[in-house]
Amino acid sequence: MAKVFVITGPSGVGKGTLIRKLLRRMPELELSVSATTRSPRAGELDGRDYHFLDREEFDHRAQEGDFLEHATYSGNRYGTLRSEVERRLDAGASVVLEIEVQGARQVRAAMPESIQVFIAPPAPESLRERLAKRGTDSAEEIDERLRTAEIELAAQEEFPHVVVNDEVDRAAAELEGIVRGELDAAA
Repeated sequence: MAKVFVITGPSGVGKGTLIRKLLRRMPELELSVSATTRSPRAGELDGRDYHFLDREEFDHRAQEGDFLEHATYSGNRYGTLRSEVERRLDAGASVVLEIEVQGARQVRAAMPESIQVFIAPPAPESLRERLAKRGTDSAEEIDERLRTAEIELAAQEEFPHVVVNDEVDRAAAELEGIVRGELDAAA
C-alpha cells in the first residue's frame, strides 16, 4: 500500500541530503517536487528541483485549492501540489515530501495517515555553520532562517519519529529503517 512520508525539520538540518540517500537506497520511493516563488539557485531546474512559479500564479493556485500544503518561509512561498502526490499514490508509489514544519502540520491535518519524520540537528548551533557552508543565503537570510529554526525545533515533540542528523550515514540508515518499517506494516 502506497504511503506519504513527510520529512521535515529546520533549514540547514540536512533534510535534502538524507532524502537523497534514502531515495538511492529505496528507488521505489518517489520525491514530490514542491512549488516555490523563490528564484532558482545555480544548477536547479524547473520541474526537477522545484516548480518555479511567480507569486501571482502561486496565489491563484492556492486559492483554487491546488496545494496539499503551502507556507511562506523566509519571504518566499512554498507548496506541495496535490496533483503531484495523488498521481504518484494512484500509480501505487509511496511519496516523500520534503517540507517545512508548518507545511507538515497541514499535511497531517489533510492526511492523518501520512508518516511524519522530524530531522533534528545534533545541536541548534550547528545549523548556522551548515547554512553558512551551503553558501546559498546572505547573512541576513541565515539569521532569519535561524529565528524560524528556533521555533521549529520546539515543535519536534509533535512528530512520532525524530532522527538526529549527527552523522549522515547513521541518520540515513535510521530514516530508511523508519520508512521500511512503515511500509512493511502496511503490507
